[in-house]
Amino acid sequence: MVTGNLARKLQPEKVEIIDPLAPDPLKYTSVALSEVYSNNTRLEASAFNLEAKVAKYKVEHCKYGFVHLWGEDGLVKDAFVKSRFKRIYVEKGEGIPFFQPSSITEIYPKPTKYISENTDVDIDGLKVKKGMLLMSVSGTIGKCSIVGKTLDNKVFSHDLLRLFGKNEYDVGYIYAYFCTPIGQQMLQTNNYGAVVQHIEPEHLKNIIIPNAPDPIKRKIHNLVIESYDLRDKSNELIDEAEQILYEELQLPPIEQLKPTYFDKDVDLRNYTTKLSELDLRLDCSYHAPEILKVKDIIKKNCKDLLPLKDKILSDKIFTGNRFTRVFVDNNNGIPYLNGKQILELDPNSLDKKFLSFEQHEDRIKNQLEIKENTIIVTCSGTIGKTVLVPKHWVGWVGTHDLIRIESNNLKTIGYIYCWLNSDYGQLILKSLTYGSVVDHIEAFHIANMEIPLLKNESKQKEINDKVLQANELRYQAYLKEQEAINSINEIINQ
Repeated sequence: MVTGNLARKLQPEKVEIIDPLAPDPLKYTSVALSEVYSNNTRLEASAFNLEAKVAKYKVEHCKYGFVHLWGEDGLVKDAFVKSRFKRIYVEKGEGIPFFQPSSITEIYPKPTKYISENTDVDIDGLKVKKGMLLMSVSGTIGKCSIVGKTLDNKVFSHDLLRLFGKNEYDVGYIYAYFCTPIGQQMLQTNNYGAVVQHIEPEHLKNIIIPNAPDPIKRKIHNLVIESYDLRDKSNELIDEAEQILYEELQLPPIEQLKPTYFDKDVDLRNYTTKLSELDLRLDCSYHAPEILKVKDIIKKNCKDLLPLKDKILSDKIFTGNRFTRVFVDNNNGIPYLNGKQILELDPNSLDKKFLSFEQHEDRIKNQLEIKENTIIVTCSGTIGKTVLVPKHWVGWVGTHDLIRIESNNLKTIGYIYCWLNSDYGQLILKSLTYGSVVDHIEAFHIANMEIPLLKNESKQKEINDKVLQANELRYQAYLKEQEAINSINEIINQ
């Protein structure tokens, strides 16, 4: 029990249903005068965050003692961010893949932009190296990842903290610590609890971390590295499956598609469309010539084209209905996912929300509950993010703004995911987008989307099996990471 100037009282102590219009429970504590002076004589309550003080108290009094993360006895050898620079963006295939900090927690990060080799910056200096710990320092701060084979030598934005450990087993231990609630509290607040708006490398010198014995650090580090190795293997299987798909359909790299325009003499993309092919769509993106070219190649090289709603491919394709959500604490609710999180291994790791089962029981059972091997596609905002639900998401719920493709046929669900997640599947899927302000697609758009079946059924089975195997590896990676995080929590809470 915490006493003295760390005393904490909440009114009420447990809130079963969180009313979004209700004021926050009252929290209060005593603050030593010396703390006020040390914190630049600040008197506002936000400068003395209670949760951060409790977190610091727990680390200071854990069974193994503590050290400052970056110091003489610390675990960090070096940490730095790169300088700002003016970027020259180019089209895919014309420049260097450029990754954003927001993608570091994704299982398989993909570049969203490409920069020219003529950009006035040290390109090699922006590359991340295997074994390095990465951390977001602005926006949503404190997101962490370790560079494995997937990201080795990839070019990232300047506003990303890059960290090296002193010993070979320090990086995984630090990563696991920052994945705990206590580690996040320590990272996102200063010594007196004020919220940090931006992380600088020097901030790490004020953070304390449990000083566990080397064998324990090594064990935790190895669990984290094993988790990332499993993710890399799963990504390799996805790449192999896509490569087989492209070879069987004789699809060239997507950047080699050169659309043919109606009038080449004007500096404007222009093309014609047959009246019979309008499909009641007058938006230009739906009839882009590269889409037609892809469809022509597929028709020539596939065995058959079936709409996704065909019973051979799916049992049900749907979204939920809009509703007012009631969130509760983790003892009375179900983990809730939004569209931004679905590409992550553990979507609930930092921004945890729990939907009330009592208030939404029927909706959860009929619309929102996530089932294993369901394909989920984002249908609003950022269109087309696609994931095959792994085992550890079973029983969780997702926002209504997700299209779910359910099928009991495990002989095709992995293949369907491979097509939808491929560059070509994404190109066609995003062409279905409508909306002038917020992009959107509907479940019936996905249901009518044609899926090419391969002439070589054994190759189609191989693609399907590789995807399902990759999904199982991601589940195993999650278990390894959770074991490491639980070990750190035990050290802190004992």
